Amino acid sequence: MSVVIPYQVEPHPVTGVTSGKLGIWLFLASEVMLFGALFSSYVLLRVGAAVENWPTGVEAGLNVPIGTANTLVLITSSITMVMAWASLKMDNLAAFRRYFGTTIALGLVFLVVKAFEYSDKFGHHIFPATGWPEAGDPSVFYGLYFTLTGLHALHVILGILVNLWLLFFGVALWKTDKERLTGRIEIAGLYWHFVDLVWIFLFPTLYLL
Repeated sequence: MSVVIPYQVEPHPVTGVTSGKLGIWLFLASEVMLFGALFSSYVLLRVGAAVENWPTGVEAGLNVPIGTANTLVLITSSITMVMAWASLKMDNLAAFRRYFGTTIALGLVFLVVKAFEYSDKFGHHIFPATGWPEAGDPSVFYGLYFTLTGLHALHVILGILVNLWLLFFGVALWKTDKERLTGRIEIAGLYWHFVDLVWIFLFPTLYLL
């Protein structure tokens, strides 16, 4: 016996949104609290540290051009995600596959670039517990850098896995319930945009300031 969850396609009369969209907004609210706590910790620790004990991104060996390129990659992936959703709204499954596949590919590009960044740090014996050489006491910069970027990369990986499932298996729903599939892609897009937005804040905070 199959159970149909109410308001999967039609907005709930109380909330004004579908059940799935309400669920993802509640989930993203918890994610805001998670990353907000980490960003707040970074700011408080930096404000409380002496200037000479806290490196800028360049001083810490972060590659600004690579970080900028990765930022553009994620911004582009958000655009292709919107185009994928719009393609379904326009009843164009082939275009959806192209745009959605491009979104996944760009996410993988971001991870590959980040992996090279990590590899370079490890090659220079820089790890989360590494202190800042110029400081009189150990710096927490690298610990925060690896924590923030690592957690973000994990979110990118999870987004890619969900998108892959939707592209190869979830898309079968197109034959039976197009509107429901479109809603699922919209929900996946909200998560993806959130992940991109987090990086847009992470990049200047870690690399530029």
